[in-house]
Amino acid sequence: MDGTRAAPVSRAGRTYPPERERKRSVFWQSGRIDITFLALVLILLTIGLVMLFSASYPYAYANRNGDSFYFIVRQGGFAMLGLAAMAFLSRVDYHFYCSAKIAWALYITALLLLVAVRILPATDGFHRWIYIGPLSIQPSEIAKFAVVVLLTSMISRGHDRMQDARFSVVKLGAVILAPCALIFLEPHLSATVITFLMGFVMLIVGGIKMRWVGAGGFALAGIIGVAAAFGAIGYAASRLKYWIDPWSEPQGKGYQTIQSLYAIGSGGLLGRGIGQSQQKYLWMPEPQNDFVFAVVCEELGLVGAMIIIALFALLVWRGFIVAMHSPDRFGTLLAVGLTFQVGLQAAINIMVVTNTIPNTGISLPFFSYGGTALTMLLAEMGVVLSVSRASRLEKR
Repeated sequence: MDGTRAAPVSRAGRTYPPERERKRSVFWQSGRIDITFLALVLILLTIGLVMLFSASYPYAYANRNGDSFYFIVRQGGFAMLGLAAMAFLSRVDYHFYCSAKIAWALYITALLLLVAVRILPATDGFHRWIYIGPLSIQPSEIAKFAVVVLLTSMISRGHDRMQDARFSVVKLGAVILAPCALIFLEPHLSATVITFLMGFVMLIVGGIKMRWVGAGGFALAGIIGVAAAFGAIGYAASRLKYWIDPWSEPQGKGYQTIQSLYAIGSGGLLGRGIGQSQQKYLWMPEPQNDFVFAVVCEELGLVGAMIIIALFALLVWRGFIVAMHSPDRFGTLLAVGLTFQVGLQAAINIMVVTNTIPNTGISLPFFSYGGTALTMLLAEMGVVLSVSRASRLEKR
């Protein structure tokens, strides 16, 4: 040792001491995460678990052999698994996903799962779940993440080709449309719309020519046309009919919407109080799933519902802040895509519960019961935290 110090390392216009540079590795990264984003995730998760238990215990008692804790115990387990995944992925350098091999492997796996779920027997007329013993996997949740990752990888590597229609419209459009078509045929209209709009927004952020944006409408029409050939359009038409007038069949397909509106209306300004919902006592079908927000409105009232909506809005805002401060295009696209998914899904679910749009069967992030959805959601939030960790490291 001659006592001399190593020269500072320069990157991206900033200078770092060599000891700080060593903290970054190809796969693992240090640095601070965005505490505000993490806090919003944990607050929404905590409130979601509390409200899930409140909404689910009467139904669980009646339908799960008197086990009132059936849904909350399972959801709590998935929450722990998701939190572990979030903690791990927040440490993984998000550039790992930039590998074309990783992105394509994830995407192809998602497509194979979507094909498999269509072949396997239906559950209540829907091909949405793959059952492995007592557990179930919802491939559409995996497909959403896979589409974001692959689009991010392709746009980041080919950003100078975004003005070329053969790349931005044909090639990237095919990446979006393939899973959308398979998801629609489950049938799962809302997941189709979410996946399509996620990809659509990422193309805009990626720099596609605005005159080609209209091509997205034609692409969506194409998905509907393909689905119509298999008779799936009748499913959507039925949902539209009972959205316009749920009281046309109050004991049938309009029943759940009507009970949801009763729950929302009876909550008033401040609500009945946590645990005091009446509609969850077997009036509303499976309140722990897509219509858990109706129980939230009944128990917490308008004020509580608006606070929860505000928390979702803050989460999306903070996710976009993370995206804007990303040190590169890949981090920006990844954070935008994953954050937009949460905000869009929450907005669609709330509009469905309030009968603003037709019932499409979409869960409320952090609140609705579902192991695959919650685990994937928390894992995706870990990826956003990874972007935030890199952003803060670059600022030092």
